[in-house]
Amino acid sequence: MGKNTFGKTMPRALSQNLKIMGEQIMLARKRRHLSMQDIADRATVTRLTVSKVEHGDPTVSMGIYARVLFALNLENDITRSEVTSMLAYRLIHRRIGHQCPTLCKREIHA
Repeated sequence: MGKNTFGKTMPRALSQNLKIMGEQIMLARKRRHLSMQDIADRATVTRLTVSKVEHGDPTVSMGIYARVLFALNLENDITRSEVTSMLAYRLIHRRIGHQCPTLCKREIHA
């Protein structure tokens, strides 16, 4: 029996978001005038892994993405994205006149 391929196909929107995130990481690195090797050394990964992160490779672990963000002093942006998403979620529900589910009623600390 062949390998199970369930879950190997990435939804297009998610793939695009990973690429955008990778591009933003690359721009942050370049704005700081750092090389891929500088980030690799700080994040204790290889330069190839940093390249994969900057290209939005979905096979790179979330922990590696977090370490690269930490190497760029952007580790707090991980939680900011949740706050932004939650605020957008609330706004959408208010605009369409629906009551927010329990999830969007939880406390947000920005």
